[in-house]
Amino acid sequence: MTFVPRRLWVRVAVCAALLLTSGCASAPEVALAPLADAPVCSSIAWPQTVSGLSAVPTAPQHPSVAAWGDPPIIARCGLPAPPPTTESCVVVDGVDWVVRQLTDGTGAVTYGREPAIEVLVPQEHGPVPLLLPTFAGAARSLPETGRHCS
Repeated sequence: MTFVPRRLWVRVAVCAALLLTSGCASAPEVALAPLADAPVCSSIAWPQTVSGLSAVPTAPQHPSVAAWGDPPIIARCGLPAPPPTTESCVVVDGVDWVVRQLTDGTGAVTYGREPAIEVLVPQEHGPVPLLLPTFAGAARSLPETGRHCS
């Protein structure tokens, strides 16, 4: 019988645990927006963290989409500019956003910018307006259409 040092067993156990836990977590699937390949979306500067949550990989991996945490907060660039609406519209750090309640959280889309950014926040992370300042820099990089919340 071969003697295997205890340290080696500990390393094998730790490596196996890491492989099992990393294999179970899958990247959130994010549908690319219709204008995802627009140059401004392909070079958008997403925040490193959102509400203290680190970025996580997405499927597909594309520069126009990003996600943070679990359940993930998802952002995607490349939506057509929303038309005039009667939905709730808020101004956060000089950026106009149309905010809507979803069945499992809140969504916000930049208003008066094309292409637009959409941010989807599961209810576990709180209301989306509290997180929108984090996305102000990315949103300000989008071309304005002249429309504003009124």
